[in-house]
Amino acid sequence: MAEYNPPPVYTQSSFKIGKITALFIAINVGLFVLEIFSGVNISNPQIVDALRWGADYAPLTYLEEPYRIFSSMFFHFGLIHLMMNMWALYVFGNIAEVLFGRLYFFGLYLLAGISGSLLSGYIDIQHSYELLQNFSPDLLPKVGAGASGAVMGIGGALTALSFFSPLPHQRLLLDKKSLITIMVINLAFGMLASGINNAAHVGGMIMGAVLAIAWYYVERKKMGMLSRIIILIAAIIATYFIYLYLMKLVQPIAPVWQEIWVQMKDQLGM
Repeated sequence: MAEYNPPPVYTQSSFKIGKITALFIAINVGLFVLEIFSGVNISNPQIVDALRWGADYAPLTYLEEPYRIFSSMFFHFGLIHLMMNMWALYVFGNIAEVLFGRLYFFGLYLLAGISGSLLSGYIDIQHSYELLQNFSPDLLPKVGAGASGAVMGIGGALTALSFFSPLPHQRLLLDKKSLITIMVINLAFGMLASGINNAAHVGGMIMGAVLAIAWYYVERKKMGMLSRIIILIAAIIATYFIYLYLMKLVQPIAPVWQEIWVQMKDQLGM
């Protein structure tokens, strides 16, 4: 994903890295270190290594191993990919953790990452339907991974929140123009550059924005922690139903995907 620049944030006191932000960074960096020690190339991992470490590949994910919808957000294609995402997570994550609170931020990050994977899967499904009518290598499913969807979810949440009047107890004020500029630049970069899973970016951004708007509503009404938990539970249920819908879409193309996966394994020597 493209590099983020921190949005202008105005607050009376500085703050250290949030515990949940630090946790996610530690998990991503820790897994990357383990991958390197296991023999994965530090700058340009092979596809076979990406798959062994949980990357998303639609035929494998939806036919055999759905956990990849989740695990793929913790694998990165090299050190540069990791550093860009972790810098963005550090900047956006600290802000979001202060605004939304640890629990809500934790749920938002994971749900945004999963939503990014689901939208990416939907695009692969639609491409495979097109593949039945007109073969093109560009329509074949792609291997995807990285925290980009989750990070874009945080960015989408902050951007959505910047459109509303600050709450009386809101600790940080966000610069709407800067946030919009950053998000537009990253989406444009994803569309223009090759090898970037922009669907994951958009999916994460949408989930982040929806959760931010819901959070703002319950905070304005002073509905308390329980309401935030209910929002997260509702989002989890909605995400699960989206997954079931995608599984239904996969059924007609399952034989095609099985053949594609067999050929992929032969090419990779798996």
